[in-house]
Amino acid sequence: MRVSNEFGGIPDKQIMNAGLIYDAVGRKILSKIYGQYLQVAQDFSLPILLMTNTRRANKERVLSSVYRDKNVMSDYADFLREIVTAYKCEVYIGGYIGCKGDGYTGEGCLLKEEAAGFHSWQVEAFNRSDIDFIMASLMPTLEESVGMAIALENSNFPYIFSFMVREEGVISDGTSIDKAIRYIDNAVQKKPLCYMANCIHPRILKNALRRNDTTLIKDRFKGIQANAAYLAPEELDRPSKTKSSDACDLTKEMIALDNEFPLKIYGGCCGTDDTHIREFAKWLHTKRKSFDPKRLF
Repeated sequence: MRVSNEFGGIPDKQIMNAGLIYDAVGRKILSKIYGQYLQVAQDFSLPILLMTNTRRANKERVLSSVYRDKNVMSDYADFLREIVTAYKCEVYIGGYIGCKGDGYTGEGCLLKEEAAGFHSWQVEAFNRSDIDFIMASLMPTLEESVGMAIALENSNFPYIFSFMVREEGVISDGTSIDKAIRYIDNAVQKKPLCYMANCIHPRILKNALRRNDTTLIKDRFKGIQANAAYLAPEELDRPSKTKSSDACDLTKEMIALDNEFPLKIYGGCCGTDDTHIREFAKWLHTKRKSFDPKRLF
């Protein structure tokens, strides 16, 4: 989740929006945004995965910040627990964790052994938190993904793995989605609950999955956090070139994806807001009978 200019707020230089929970204005902003999504879930009687905004709050960044003496992960989880008490919907709170380097390009990402040690710090912080699952998000390279999975084996919670996927059917380092899933599943005893992609347009993911149309993909690939812009990863950091799909158009793209590759987790990423989520929910409400979140948790 990004805090848009509409809401204001000044992200911390090191841990970005995670630091907003320590500021009264920041908490108000975050409460409003999360509340919009919770209201959608309540209105359509859908379960919702609500995640801490801590993808950038890794060991290096937290210890370099003014929040070095706090358990940012646990504090953020507690903040979310407070918010959800006002809503009557099925909520699963997840700890959000990400790669050390650039999630789009893979630049600066870690090798397997280094990644396992580096990410263990944040995993341990989440082990002392009131969450239901962990999501490793925007993972662009196989090496760091394997190291991340090794670290997550020691978590107290189930976990989900989300890749940065290219339309060619590969993650950012050129590894096919099928190979990446197979490799990670074979590298750990405690396997991810499922795999997904985030910060990707549904049409791009549909084309990528067509190039990985295997039994493994059908069994293990279960979700998307959709970017509203039909752009390649290297184009996503150029706002002047970003043209986002509106809520109706993006939902149509989600439906087209689902027609070929039925998933279980549908959400928004950059370029989306509560209007997109509400349109997703209108459609997903009709799919409710086929959705059982307990199959994940």
